[in-house]
Amino acid sequence: MKWVCILVSLISLSLVTGCSKVKPAATQSHRQNSTLAPLGSLQQCQQYSGLPEAWQNSKTAGMVWIPEGSFQLGSNLAYPDELNFGKPQRQVKGFWIDQTEVTVAQFSSFVKATGYITDAEKQKQAAVFSPDVNNPKQWWQLKSDYTWKTPNGAQGQPPLPSEPVRYVTKNDAEHYAVWLGRDLPTEQEWEYAAKAGSKSDTPLHQAPQDTHQHPQANYWQGEFPFDNTVEDHFQSVAPVGCYASNAFKLFDMIGNVWEWTSSAYHGAHDQHMGNYAELRQQNSTATQYVLKGGSFLCASNFCARYRNSSRYPQEFDLAATHVGFRTILRTVE
Repeated sequence: MKWVCILVSLISLSLVTGCSKVKPAATQSHRQNSTLAPLGSLQQCQQYSGLPEAWQNSKTAGMVWIPEGSFQLGSNLAYPDELNFGKPQRQVKGFWIDQTEVTVAQFSSFVKATGYITDAEKQKQAAVFSPDVNNPKQWWQLKSDYTWKTPNGAQGQPPLPSEPVRYVTKNDAEHYAVWLGRDLPTEQEWEYAAKAGSKSDTPLHQAPQDTHQHPQANYWQGEFPFDNTVEDHFQSVAPVGCYASNAFKLFDMIGNVWEWTSSAYHGAHDQHMGNYAELRQQNSTATQYVLKGGSFLCASNFCARYRNSSRYPQEFDLAATHVGFRTILRTVE
């Protein structure tokens, strides 16, 4: 699918291919108990409360420990901005990472505790996916009343507590992370966790399917932007954890919502997802940051970004329909 972009100066490409070498075990100092959520199927995700066990009673509630190791960043089989012109192997230290995308229930507990008001609420606008049959190339509109509390509009269905929180900017995500004593992952940390030791490089249009061609992530099936065949069971966003986890026991590292990282975006891109930043009345010079993982709007006929090497630029202060996040914790005292 086509989606977020903002004009970026063409700079030397900074990313790479897809192999990983993971050290087998975390040190004992990092072996803190963290109960994993019972997720991984449609039935389980639809019963999930959205709050992990020991939420707010454990520093690592809802998190998985990722052991240190090395891997190859990016892809040689996909978009130009995923090519690596740096070191072939990247070393990553161990860290904790959320097993799922941050849910509405988790973000709600943050707002209740702090009184935080998100950027979309203050700005009274967000980038909303709203395709128009009379203008098929204009998929985005800036609208009010679309926030993390009302992701389907003021008159629309309220979000499920187990859905990933959306319409959050990088600023919003960082405030949530700080509240828990955590951070946003860097692009390398995120991709290392997503690849989970995999040594295969996924071709551009190879959709995440099982051997029976059933979708194994929430992405767009059919002709984007009007024909969604919903083979993955979801027209829009899905609750977290509806599909099998990766080898690190992490859910939805591909599809569902794009996820914020703390890494500034550099590299070429082709605006294949539509430039909704042009809808703003004033030109923005805001720094762009890397989003990872693709979303429920990624389709093979426009955006094959449902791969663990996928990346895309996003203005840090612009909330959107299909952008969420997860957090990491590098040390536990």
